[in-house]
Amino acid sequence: MTVRFLHTSDWHLGQFFYNHSRQYEHEQFLAWLLIQIKEKQPHALLIAGDIFDVINPASAAQKQLYQFLADAHDLAPHMQTLMIAGNHDSGYRIEQVEPLLEKYNAKAIGVVQKNSENQLDLDRLLLPIYDEQKNIVAWCLSLPFLRAAEITGINEQTSNSQSAIAYLHQQLIAEAKQRKTENQALILMSHAHMQGGETSDSERPIIIGNEEALSTSLFDEIIDYVALGHLHKPQKVQYPHIRYSGSPIPLSFSEINYKHQVVDVTIDPTKEDESRFQFEAISIPRSVQLHKIKGELNEVFAKLKTLASGEISNIDHREYVDIEYHTLTPPQPNLRQQFEDALPKDRYRLVRISRQYLNHDTDNTETSTMNLEPPTPQKLFQQIWEKQGYSVDDEVLKDFMSLVNDAQKTLEDEHSV
Repeated sequence: MTVRFLHTSDWHLGQFFYNHSRQYEHEQFLAWLLIQIKEKQPHALLIAGDIFDVINPASAAQKQLYQFLADAHDLAPHMQTLMIAGNHDSGYRIEQVEPLLEKYNAKAIGVVQKNSENQLDLDRLLLPIYDEQKNIVAWCLSLPFLRAAEITGINEQTSNSQSAIAYLHQQLIAEAKQRKTENQALILMSHAHMQGGETSDSERPIIIGNEEALSTSLFDEIIDYVALGHLHKPQKVQYPHIRYSGSPIPLSFSEINYKHQVVDVTIDPTKEDESRFQFEAISIPRSVQLHKIKGELNEVFAKLKTLASGEISNIDHREYVDIEYHTLTPPQPNLRQQFEDALPKDRYRLVRISRQYLNHDTDNTETSTMNLEPPTPQKLFQQIWEKQGYSVDDEVLKDFMSLVNDAQKTLEDEHSV
């Protein structure tokens, strides 16, 4: 039996981009996605984590998600929406609204739990996918972002995060093998950083302690498709059927050239040849453009004047501009205003200015950035650590991020009470 589903991830609903709301851009994406759902009528929509941008999302971001689920259910009543929590999400929060999700044929897996015998509860992680006649056409092995506190210490095989992750995959895949029939597909959905994946600067590190990125060897050959979330660039990882769908909008200027997409996947487990697995990358139209302007001051001003003109009345619809200029001297005090004046009127939002000092004596350059974006915990830590005269190496950063992840977990536990 053939199963067809759409794979998407990393929506980051509620994100603020240099203090500017992305609500309009997310509205445009969700409206576009509803058109795809209406046209394609898939059996399932898979959202592979980082649904929200923060663990305590604003009401407007939550409304966006639930209104989308209601609209999608109206357009494709048989379609199931299966979601997992990412490292930006509160797993407890997305599970708490289960009665609401059921009304829209949706299911959210936020945390890995233990059963009454203090063993991993595998049953709740194995979600059936049905066709229009209510036949099971696939099983979705649903793994939210795996926090060490949830999966370590269960038995002698889970003494640390890496061994616990391997054990969980082995046990879950073994359980899925027992349940599936020859004409049912196996899909694994996970929010994780895989070895070989290409990252951008907007992704919060999720490798904790001394643990490394995960290996694709975790995925048994019986798995027909691995739907990944966390990395924002659409990409395969070693094999065509192991894929990151990527984020639907650029979440930083480093993602300007990403080809944002939703992956349309069809699997026929009864076939043994290449036609068993087919996929199509559906390009997502970009509703608000991003521009990164680089060069010496005269080059920057020339490039700014070549940008398209034409007023955009709503500030939330205006295009973003990031300027990096190269100079030998300190900046003039009114330079920002000069940049603003050079931009075509009422069309752009100048959100970041950085300067790179050129040094004739050495090959070194010094970069300074004017930036309205709040610093991340990692950046604050690096600044303070370096001011104390210490060097920030990978091991120090990993240990710090482990503490940050523990703090986030504590916050989630408090929210869940």
